[in-house]
Amino acid sequence: MTDPVLIEVTRGSQVESRHGGLLAISDVRGNLVASVGDATRPVFPRSAIKALQVLPFVASGHAARLGYTAEEIALTCASHSGEPTHVATARGMLARVGRDEACLECGAHWPIDQEAMREMARRGESPHAGHNNCSGKHAGFVCLACAEGHDPAGYIGPDHPVQQQVRAALVEMTGAPHEPHNRGIDGCSIPTYAVPLEALAGAFARFGTGEAMPAEFAQASRMIRDAVAQAPFMVAGSGRFDTRVMTRFGERVFMKTGAEGVYCAAIPERGLGIALKCADGATRASEAIMARVLGALLARDEDERAFLEECAHAPITNWNAITVGGLRPTPELDAALAEASAGAG
Repeated sequence: MTDPVLIEVTRGSQVESRHGGLLAISDVRGNLVASVGDATRPVFPRSAIKALQVLPFVASGHAARLGYTAEEIALTCASHSGEPTHVATARGMLARVGRDEACLECGAHWPIDQEAMREMARRGESPHAGHNNCSGKHAGFVCLACAEGHDPAGYIGPDHPVQQQVRAALVEMTGAPHEPHNRGIDGCSIPTYAVPLEALAGAFARFGTGEAMPAEFAQASRMIRDAVAQAPFMVAGSGRFDTRVMTRFGERVFMKTGAEGVYCAAIPERGLGIALKCADGATRASEAIMARVLGALLARDEDERAFLEECAHAPITNWNAITVGGLRPTPELDAALAEASAGAG
């Protein structure tokens, strides 16, 4: 089955490429307000659910007892760019429990931020696990293990107490099975589970409102959203889409990208959760889809709409900085968003 085309890519007056995908918009009860494509299809959410994965650490009170700052809590939700502030913050989190980057089991890669990478290369440095975009989440896992008296070694394994708590939280939030039959291994080596797109949308509606979940998770969700609203730079980095949007809208939106074209978001004021999957895994398309969704459901005035429209119609430039084309949402996507806006009141 071919997924509906949600984003077209133009060059001149012609459509050069098309990105198919799936979209689910849900309320806190798990009712679909709107969808495009098969919202029941399981997808691996990847890093889009980091905020849900950190719920056990925050809900247990360990983050508060360790004195975690807003920046540190935000970093546990991050796919950060590996800029110096990101790396230093992850190091500080680990120092709270007497650990360092050597205990991180996410692997090492060069910073996503090109300037940070070039500066390291100029100094003759090599990347370590602290530069991994998932190092904040992994630092949170290590801190959770230490706070509960567990050896953090092997915390990435599905049978480690940390991952057992994470899996239980994901089951609670999504209502979907997280079992060996739908389990894979994420890029940072922790388990990732394929769950229906509509279940992810419902989970983020609840995450954004605190409704239909245990009281300790509702409180933790609020703390996480507040932290990210205070420190959106920590969730992504300089020039990144998540950081740009959440800097602009603050607590009105929580959003998080995931690998292979996945995005999840919560709009607390509307009581809605959003989950989308770009079929070919293209980030440029998933960002444009999310910008269009937020423009339809979140924007209150012309300035906000213009900002999100610019993101949804990202230009394509060549090496001479000449605009040669751009992205544009399709009528099918816009029709679904009109339905969602009407259905959500």
